Amino acid sequence: MRVKTAAKVNLALDVTGKLPNGYHTIESVFQTVGLYDEVSVELTEAGIELSCDVPAEFAAADPIPCDERNIAYKAAKLFFEENGMDCGCRIHIKKGIPSQAGMGGGSTDAAAVLYCLGELTGKSVSAPEKLGADVPFFLTGGTAYVEGIGEKITPISDYSGRILVIAKGGEGVSTAEAYRNIDALEAPQHPDAKALAEAIDGAPDTAWEHFGNLFEQAVCLEEVDKLKSAMLNKDALRAVMTGSGSAVFGLFETREQAEICAEKLKKWGYFSAVCETVSESFVII
Repeated sequence: MRVKTAAKVNLALDVTGKLPNGYHTIESVFQTVGLYDEVSVELTEAGIELSCDVPAEFAAADPIPCDERNIAYKAAKLFFEENGMDCGCRIHIKKGIPSQAGMGGGSTDAAAVLYCLGELTGKSVSAPEKLGADVPFFLTGGTAYVEGIGEKITPISDYSGRILVIAKGGEGVSTAEAYRNIDALEAPQHPDAKALAEAIDGAPDTAWEHFGNLFEQAVCLEEVDKLKSAMLNKDALRAVMTGSGSAVFGLFETREQAEICAEKLKKWGYFSAVCETVSESFVII
């Protein structure tokens, strides 16, 4: 079975606290977008094999492990162990989502493996969050208000069909380091994810006014600032970093505006793509 599996952006992202176990609590609006990895899964008699096709521009920022350290491999292992199955599978991932970007590229691959194995065997896993906090969201995708450590997922009104430019430079961000920087912030300005969720339900055309990301105040990357400025100068309604960085997305009213912006960013040497917000994670191919 072969699927395209979507990336996500955080339309809004706030860090609201820290638990005794060290995990941080968040409030966020997650949105799947039409930027995809391709994942194929084939059942075999035994063992898990994983191969990857990674563009050089992605590998340079963050070498992707193509072995048992990869979350997609861990997803297959969890699936077989939980269901007491002694078969195996062959997984191939063709990367189209930049790594270390805050777009959930690894988590969406893991969700795709769980989805494919479920379709192929008729079975499932009970706790996909064991693989990573974002994995349960990618099993459905769309637009969702997310709380806790990412495990409380509430679907909200469909926000698909909005036109985005997504861009990323060569700088990557360590999530652990980003959270340490969050802890050190003094008097940060918190985005209001709840207000965004309500706006998407009630006034979607102006919901972008509530886009925001606390991590922008903690990460402070020159490339992020440059990308945001370029998008706003090329008619973006809003430009925001996603996740803990370092990709930036800009919302545009027309595809023509978006294409002009994306071409400019490509000429500057950035990864840049035009896509739309989408209502589900997986497209069977």
